[in-house]
Amino acid sequence: MVAGIVLGSLFVIVLIFLMIFVVRQQTFAVIERWGKFARTFGPGIHLKVPIMDRVAGRVSIRVQELNVKINTKTNDNVFVDLLIAVQYFVDGEDKVWDAFYKLTDPKQQMESWVFDNVRAKVPGMTLDSVFENKDEIAKEIEDSLGVRLGEYGYKLVRALVNDIQPDKGVADAMNEINRQQRLRVAAEYEGEAKKIIVIKGAEADARSKELSGEGIAKQRIAIVAGLRESVKDASDALGVDPQSVMTLVLMTQYYDMLTDVGRNSRTNTIMLPHSPGAVNDLRQQIISAIETGKLAGMDEGGKK
Repeated sequence: MVAGIVLGSLFVIVLIFLMIFVVRQQTFAVIERWGKFARTFGPGIHLKVPIMDRVAGRVSIRVQELNVKINTKTNDNVFVDLLIAVQYFVDGEDKVWDAFYKLTDPKQQMESWVFDNVRAKVPGMTLDSVFENKDEIAKEIEDSLGVRLGEYGYKLVRALVNDIQPDKGVADAMNEINRQQRLRVAAEYEGEAKKIIVIKGAEADARSKELSGEGIAKQRIAIVAGLRESVKDASDALGVDPQSVMTLVLMTQYYDMLTDVGRNSRTNTIMLPHSPGAVNDLRQQIISAIETGKLAGMDEGGKK
């Protein structure tokens, strides 16, 4: 009697265990009865008829991502790897049957469609064009794949070209080209900077020499004017001929110069004429310079 009760209890427990099943959130369970589709169950706890019914599979309606790596050749004969990401989901409970039964392996089929689209598009483009128009490639995949997936209960969210990887040798060559271009631009800027420095230096030097010349000219005019005033004052005060005063001044300055030269221990031999006639010649030269200074002063002021 007790054994029968135990066996009956075990049978009930096993029966309940076979009848009850749980479906997770964002998932639908596909139920078949005697091998034929019966219905779908949403999230929660459910009952099925043991032996007759079975859970044939579960379909998630969450967004999924398929990553596809495609190797293809561009129009300029460069082999390149494109990493494509396809985001999709089952479009509601009423599309669960299509998603579960119409395709044996949905991911493999989608991968084949992506291959077909990319290898029809990329071979007509150059490598640079592939980099520049990756959004266009993704858009074409979306347009084509979106229609096809809709027939099988799926909805496309987005197709992305995540990466473009050319052959390593080609990538190295492209990097070297970019490096050389940048070096050339840098050299051009450096050359322009040096050119500006040289031009500005030459302009500054020219301006400096111009101002120096003006200063020397004004200095000489001032010296000549000073000598002229000194001679005039001495001749007026002493009643002596201006030429004699000029000669005396020159003789005094000349011998003062010789004294200074003799005091300097670093002075080497100096060859100068010391006869009175030579001093007279020096006087004549200075008078000539004074006359020239007068003319320069008159030209600068417009009048004496």
